[in-house]
Amino acid sequence: MELTHLDESGRARMVDVSQKQDTVRTAVAKGYVVMKPETLLMLKEGRMKKGDVLSVAQVAGIMAAKKTSEIIPLCHNINLTGVEMDFQIIDGKNAVAVEARVHSVGKTGVEMEALTAVSVACLTIYDMCKAVDKTMVIKNIQLIEKTGGKSGDFKRKEEVPWEK
Repeated sequence: MELTHLDESGRARMVDVSQKQDTVRTAVAKGYVVMKPETLLMLKEGRMKKGDVLSVAQVAGIMAAKKTSEIIPLCHNINLTGVEMDFQIIDGKNAVAVEARVHSVGKTGVEMEALTAVSVACLTIYDMCKAVDKTMVIKNIQLIEKTGGKSGDFKRKEEVPWEK
């Protein structure tokens, strides 16, 4: 398999996608923030001093998806048509599952935007809760599925569980 972000002399380059056809593109990514039970309870009850953790993480994830090309050096600036963030409290595991679903119509995929959205949302949860729990762990950020483009669709057969 050829690495497309390297030129013939091995130097980094942004891939020219001008000849590619526009297609509908989607990507779903997921990650987890694991914390102490007391921290999760405070988050659920809205008792964090910095405010509503999940609402802020939602906006942070959306903003991150829109800014991906500014922080990942060789990513193209993509016109996104939608970004959805979802959070699930996993009480028995003292965790928050963070999922991003990103949509676009364009010449290149939105996997990096979905992964960046999840990463920044997880970091935001960490930031807003770190005053009470510095032991939190961000785990298993992964691409779950993607559609569109020359390489076709991808769906992870089995999600890498956060416990590993």
